[in-house]
Amino acid sequence: IGDVPRNRIARLYPDGSLDTNFNPNANSFIASIVLQPEGKILIGGCFTTIGGVSRNHIARLNPDGTLDTAFNPDAESLVASIVLQPDGKILLGGSFATVAGLNRRGIARLNADGSVDTGFDPGTGASDDVLAVGLQPDGKILLGGAFTSVGNASRPYLVRLEPAGSPDNSFIGTTGPDALVRSIAVLSDG
Repeated sequence: IGDVPRNRIARLYPDGSLDTNFNPNANSFIASIVLQPEGKILIGGCFTTIGGVSRNHIARLNPDGTLDTAFNPDAESLVASIVLQPDGKILLGGSFATVAGLNRRGIARLNADGSVDTGFDPGTGASDDVLAVGLQPDGKILLGGAFTSVGNASRPYLVRLEPAGSPDNSFIGTTGPDALVRSIAVLSDG
């Protein structure tokens, strides 16, 4: 960035100049970044180290860019999408089969401390990658991706989950996407 080496993540000032004090140093690409209210930064991607410290596909940075060493959920593969819930819980979508050693195929929810929220049960999970996660104002969760089913329910490429993780059976369109969904934006009216 501006001829200064930065590995896959950097922070810029409002004028576009590089914040030279912020250098997390990821060893592979970052697919999602979410700013938490207290200024900490959640990152997900394909990386396995941050600043030389092992972190598999998800990490939390302190506001200065250093690794928050207390947060280590350990996703088994790519974390493509991160959404922060109003209660501080963290939704993850990706290519992973496990998070913290627990079966969570493509979708997981973490508690604020990084532990897996075992009250969120997506059943068997997604049949393929979850590339996008959206949170509706009512707490329901939208997923988009390459999957054709979620939790044993046939839902090609787009599904809405109840807040506890099961498929919302009231959200089944007669015509839906005919190919993978990479991004979801939820409007203010839901």
